Amino acid sequence: MIRIGMRLLGLGAVLALTACASAPLHYYTLVAPVGEPAGGLMAQSATPSLPFELLPVGIPAQVDQPQLVVREGGQAVAMLNSERWIAPLGDEVRSALSGDLARELHSQDVSGLPGNEQPLLRIKLDLRRFDSQPGGYALIEGSWSVRLLHGAHAGALACSSRINETVGPGYAALVQGHQRAIGQLAAQIASAARALGNGQGAACPAG
Repeated sequence: MIRIGMRLLGLGAVLALTACASAPLHYYTLVAPVGEPAGGLMAQSATPSLPFELLPVGIPAQVDQPQLVVREGGQAVAMLNSERWIAPLGDEVRSALSGDLARELHSQDVSGLPGNEQPLLRIKLDLRRFDSQPGGYALIEGSWSVRLLHGAHAGALACSSRINETVGPGYAALVQGHQRAIGQLAAQIASAARALGNGQGAACPAG
């Protein structure tokens, strides 16, 4: 009887491991498709802006996981083992924001490239919140700054933004909501960056 029980226990463990191994993994990216403005808005001006340098993005520790972390109502959160980011979340947000800024500014991200003693815009983002509720909302909130370096008109601006996108059911819709939110944030940052680069007065977004 003991041997039979041990065999059944072993068989159950094998079946459990097989079930876990067979669970499909789904990977997501925050980078919007090429040629599609994530924020749903076109750049305000087709005039090329100064190149920019986007620093690494700060991410709340509780969501800085390979898995999607979502709210299930109230304060309860869940880590979805089968739904994952294709890269670390901080890198995902930075890549998405960099691409959106390049489209908004008609410029390029020169982070890490030599020759950065030329006039450029330095942009920094620290997110305080990156909230996800499937079938509910995708919310980002944080502080950001833009500084003009090596330019004739020195200037800097520090602001905060809170963007909340309504999303439909499903994790793909949730990720698309975050793409739109980052696109809107890029438009806000780009507006300030253009003003600084042109030597004009820059202001934080209303609200």
